[in-house]
Amino acid sequence: MRPIGRTLFDLLPWSEHLHAVHALLPITFSTCFRPQFVNNYSMSFLELVKSDIQAVFERDPAARTTLEVIFTCPGFHAIFLHRIAHSFWRLRLRFLGRFLSHVSRFLTGIEIHPGASIGRSFFIDHGMGVVIGETSDIGNHVTIYHGVTLGGTSYSHGKRHPTIGDNVILGAGSKVLGPLTIGDNSKIGANSVVIVDVPQNSTVVGIPGKIVTKEEYPVYPGLEHNRIPDPEERIVTSLMERVKELETRIESLEHDGGAHEKGAHEEGTGGVDAEVEVKEAGGKAGMDKRRGLKAVKSK
Repeated sequence: MRPIGRTLFDLLPWSEHLHAVHALLPITFSTCFRPQFVNNYSMSFLELVKSDIQAVFERDPAARTTLEVIFTCPGFHAIFLHRIAHSFWRLRLRFLGRFLSHVSRFLTGIEIHPGASIGRSFFIDHGMGVVIGETSDIGNHVTIYHGVTLGGTSYSHGKRHPTIGDNVILGAGSKVLGPLTIGDNSKIGANSVVIVDVPQNSTVVGIPGKIVTKEEYPVYPGLEHNRIPDPEERIVTSLMERVKELETRIESLEHDGGAHEKGAHEEGTGGVDAEVEVKEAGGKAGMDKRRGLKAVKSK
């Protein structure tokens, strides 16, 4: 006679699925630890985790020890759990991948879809509010700050999320929307909204994002926002300088025009006075001539 508990368990509609998962778990965990082909590099799971830990020490001055990173760094927790969830996703164990992703979101405040592909040496600083969509492709040595969204702009099932190149920095609160590409070595300023492709070695700031090329903005080691020029400010400043120049020219033309009118007026007044004098002289001469004729006749 079988135990009652076993009988009740077998009667549950999802018992067969749980048995299948139980049988696949050893395969899944062996898949996690075997070499994976990540962004043109064949790396084991442990090598990926080691590169993620090393990234924390390279880009977070507050990190002190490996134990501190492993137990207190939410960004590392999120990428660690994502790599396991991604392994489930690749094995088509979609529910397990989504469930582990949900647990990671609950623990860290970072939401990474298990379908997202992330390269080695990935670092999330602080991390609260980070959202990475299903079809996102992230390169190697990428740094993401809190509040970043790699979102989609379509309801289709195809590619709808961004592709991020190598050595890219995404500033706090920045949004990259749609199936666009961020080139290698690029930097996205805090709270920028990127809706178009970004070439390599570029910096993007503003809403919507304006591209500042490397010729205008030298490549600094990191995202130094105090040294990033504001394209809109430069445009406004240029317009103000142009308006000031035009005002100066108008004032100059008005001054020259006023002087010319004054001179013409003075010349016109002088001519009238001379004409009046001539007329007066002529009239006086005529009167004298008439008087002379009267005197002759009287004699």
